Amino acid sequence: MARLTQYDYIFAFGTIFSFLDAWNIGANDVANAFATSVASRSLTMLQAMMIASCMEFAGALSVGARVTDTIRTKVISTKLFEDDPAVLMLGMLCAIFGSSVYLTFATRFSMPVSTTHSIMGGVIGVGIASIGTEGVNWSFKGVSSVFAAWAIAPGIAGGFAAIVFLITKYAVMRRNNPVYKAFFTVPFYFFTTSSLLTLLIVYKGGSARIDLTEPQVAGVTVGVGAVVATLVSIFFIPYLYRKVLKDDWELRWYHIPQGPLLLRRGEPNPRPEGVLAGGIQDYYRGHMTAEELAAKRAEEGAASADAGKEMGVNAHEKDGSNSDITPAQTVAPSEPARQLSTPKNKAPPGAWYTPAVAFFWLKYAFLHGVQQDLVEQQKKKDFLSGDLEKMHAAAEHFNNEAEYTYSFLQIMTAATASFAHGANDVANAIGPYTTIYFVWNTGKLGTKVPVPDWILAFGGAGIVIGLWTYGYNLMRALGNKITLHSPSRGFSMELGAAITIILATKLALPVSTTQCICGATVGVGLCSGNWRAINWRMVAWIYMGWIVTLPTAGIISGGLMGIILNAPRWGMN
Repeated sequence: MARLTQYDYIFAFGTIFSFLDAWNIGANDVANAFATSVASRSLTMLQAMMIASCMEFAGALSVGARVTDTIRTKVISTKLFEDDPAVLMLGMLCAIFGSSVYLTFATRFSMPVSTTHSIMGGVIGVGIASIGTEGVNWSFKGVSSVFAAWAIAPGIAGGFAAIVFLITKYAVMRRNNPVYKAFFTVPFYFFTTSSLLTLLIVYKGGSARIDLTEPQVAGVTVGVGAVVATLVSIFFIPYLYRKVLKDDWELRWYHIPQGPLLLRRGEPNPRPEGVLAGGIQDYYRGHMTAEELAAKRAEEGAASADAGKEMGVNAHEKDGSNSDITPAQTVAPSEPARQLSTPKNKAPPGAWYTPAVAFFWLKYAFLHGVQQDLVEQQKKKDFLSGDLEKMHAAAEHFNNEAEYTYSFLQIMTAATASFAHGANDVANAIGPYTTIYFVWNTGKLGTKVPVPDWILAFGGAGIVIGLWTYGYNLMRALGNKITLHSPSRGFSMELGAAITIILATKLALPVSTTQCICGATVGVGLCSGNWRAINWRMVAWIYMGWIVTLPTAGIISGGLMGIILNAPRWGMN
């Protein structure tokens, strides 16, 4: 059959709303995944966005087609549309519309919802509206397997993350000389993380361009991990030794290639006053221990009592004979400085369309997000935050230098999780769009046709743009507002979530990345202190958002589909 040119408008609108869906995935899903790295101070906003951009796009382009096929062909029974494929084309447009509209609302109001739930709800709503309940593939090979993955993904991710963190906690952080112990675990963790990333790329079915047998897959996976661990042991461990144990504050990242030669480096020069030891920042800066918090609040209580007595004395003197004494003035607490997304410089004079002004606002649109101090913004109290100081104090504080060694591992796990996310969640935006394209281009259903590379690139680009332009809005709503973050905790959270996402990708199950990272965060939070170390109010809010997402997106998409299909046709005889 020929191309359905009479439905060009459906293809055009599908392109627009599919890009909006991908933009929301970047601004919502990717952002809440990288909130862990930024909240622990392992990555700055700029570093997080650069890593996410590269890895999300690479994951979507190289491995994204496998899960895209699940969304496109296994949720709705496409055979029911063989008589009129254009109806399926319209249905996918309605699904994308409902998903993108709901996600835009959720992203604007800083709701970390599941984009997987959103598009699945849209597709299910369209199937019910167009054909009825039989329009949805409810079998275990269809929707039921996806529902099962949603139910168990947070628990699996929490379990994996808890295991990794408990090993780190008891084998390293609570031992004598934890920095020295960390040197032995770092190569092992690099081996594990790099092997997982390799497995995602080369495992059978992961990419149409790679065809390896099972023994070859095992060999390549273990081989790459072993090579990375060997390089880390030869080049990176000497760097850590000099920087952490020798307090070599003059050492820079570009000295890493010197490897064992760094061990022959002379004693470091005296560190100038004000320079951090080894150049290592304090990862617990601004987070008090339980003892520090108790002392602070006791001091505040005493100060408050003294202030009350002072006011009482002044009031008594005012009522007495000495009327010349002025009552004590109440000093309003200073309003905290607002670190918002304001441009560092004012826009140059001129109309908006002049080159200088247009360039300024274009730069502002893409870069103002990296100017955010999200760690400070996450301390801002709202109706979901509760007593953040008390929650953070309930978590155990570990050796800061040992935390530093895990900050590099967190960068690796963040990159791995980002690659896995791009591979898995790009399907949410381009799965229905692929159906629209094939029906429009061929006039028939193409369930076995591979997803074109340009569609994968289109979805990946939308995700990256969404992260850069509005991702900070979700990042500042998460992170330390759920539990205390540090590099060792963040590394465990991201590795646990990455393992779960990779397993789901290999099984072609579009699991919720939001669920995985939230489950991993709760798992690590429970192991880092007690149940008070977790903001259960925020966790409940996130879960409520997941529950609301699927039916809301389904009602929007299904309602629109039903209106279009049943609208009266007006004409003249």
